[in-house]
Amino acid sequence: MIEGLFMKGKRAYGVVRLAVPVITFVFAVADHPAFAQTAKPSQTTTPWRHVIIEPKSDAGILLMPFKRGFAEKMGLPVELISVKDDELALKAVISGAADSYEGGPAAAILADAHGADVKVVGCTWIAMPHGIFVHDEITTMDQLRGKSIAVAAPGSLPDILARAALAKFNIPVSDVNLASLGGDLDRYRALAARVVDAAVVSAEVTPIAEKQGIKMLVSATEVLPEFIRMCLHVSAKTIAARPDDTAKFLAAEILGLRYAMGHKDDVVKVAQEATGFKLDDPRPAFMYDLAVKQSAIGTDLPIPLDKLGWLQNQLVTVGSLAKPGDIARVVDTQPREKALELVAKTN
Repeated sequence: MIEGLFMKGKRAYGVVRLAVPVITFVFAVADHPAFAQTAKPSQTTTPWRHVIIEPKSDAGILLMPFKRGFAEKMGLPVELISVKDDELALKAVISGAADSYEGGPAAAILADAHGADVKVVGCTWIAMPHGIFVHDEITTMDQLRGKSIAVAAPGSLPDILARAALAKFNIPVSDVNLASLGGDLDRYRALAARVVDAAVVSAEVTPIAEKQGIKMLVSATEVLPEFIRMCLHVSAKTIAARPDDTAKFLAAEILGLRYAMGHKDDVVKVAQEATGFKLDDPRPAFMYDLAVKQSAIGTDLPIPLDKLGWLQNQLVTVGSLAKPGDIARVVDTQPREKALELVAKTN
């Protein structure tokens, strides 16, 4: 059921209520003149429903495939669904409420171990920009003994990062309190209010954290250099039922990410529009520069099996997974191969 659909300028917005909680649909439209006269592949009438984590400072990069006409160029209408965390995104795809989601691959690996057939079809953000943030008076990891660290759900990226950092500095998990506190902004607010003593959050908060006496104590690149931040996931059922649309979706992602990495000003603008950040907010530009510095964006949607295998081993180490399985079962490379063929035809 679609409620409250209305027009504002040339953009359409709407809310769709589904069985999966806290889901908002934002209808993507083509609004970039560069693609107004471009010949399109055969049109798909059934929208592709794609789940993303609630827009933050990195939204300009993640939303670019849908905000500047790239999905339309491939002849695929896309509906974006915004949720708070990977768990909700995974549930939406497994239940059939959505066709794909963009989030950490750990959830898909865990789901596969429990019989859910969700495939990694490409990775978009291949380095982790997160870290453990603390107030300035804490200068070493050892000072976190007996204190609380805000993370997300067990097996999530923040949870794994916190556990890996503790292991690196020989601190038993039992010596701290890992508190699951939702998304990055929720965790940062808890830290700023001193509800917790530390928090795993994205480096995007750095420009504002410094003004609040908060700093990054340990970075993900220091303790988890092999960590993949975000991949695209589609159920095997959807791939089988909509193979052409799956390829079109990935082609739009590739075109959008390639464009994003060459157009910083437009990326910042899209992030501002998606988040409501003020024009002088430094976070979108900071995240763009960090992504460039870390070579973090997989513009051709790579599927690094070695890193996924490493992540699976980490899940076993922290106790989220009983034993490693065949990591190749978690991926499907064919949609990406077809997408790259589509992209080549557009150039």
